Amino acid sequence: MSQRTVEDDALLDAARECVLAVGVRRTTVTDIARRASVSRMTLYRRFPDVTTMLQALMTREFSAIIAQVDREAARLPTARERLVSGAVEGADRLARNPLFLRIVDVDPELLLPYVTTRLGQFQLAVVAAFETQVRDGLRDGSIVASDPAIVARSIELSLRGFVLQTLAEGADAAREPELAELRRLLDRYLAP
Repeated sequence: MSQRTVEDDALLDAARECVLAVGVRRTTVTDIARRASVSRMTLYRRFPDVTTMLQALMTREFSAIIAQVDREAARLPTARERLVSGAVEGADRLARNPLFLRIVDVDPELLLPYVTTRLGQFQLAVVAAFETQVRDGLRDGSIVASDPAIVARSIELSLRGFVLQTLAEGADAAREPELAELRRLLDRYLAP
């Protein structure tokens, strides 16, 4: 691990603490610099603004969830089982992630562009990973798909609704049955 990566992680850790404490909109460069014990100029040399830093934080945090569920699903015998397990577990863990929950609770309007007008870096990474898994499933015969790219985007889109309703009234009580249905939905969608 390079020195720069360690330093970036320390800065992103400080940004994470700030967001958990006061939310995204109230997090400032000054607060992050203070928590990281660095100057504001050090932050500006690494990240041009708070928005870029917070985007890097969310990408790092949420991508770690996907990497973890993919490692856990790697033991499953078929690509379809790995994709379904990773997708369902990933959606569930993202919906329970403290950083994500804080954003949904305090600054939900920041998520609107990712629902209506654009895909963020994390979403693009998820779609790319799903597309690879769909192609793996085509090779091992566990998945049928006419266009792996469209299937991957469709899976991400279906998961988005599940993740975004995490704080809705009654969502926690319905989580386990909905996860079971989500698993069944994805498995049947992909099955030959």
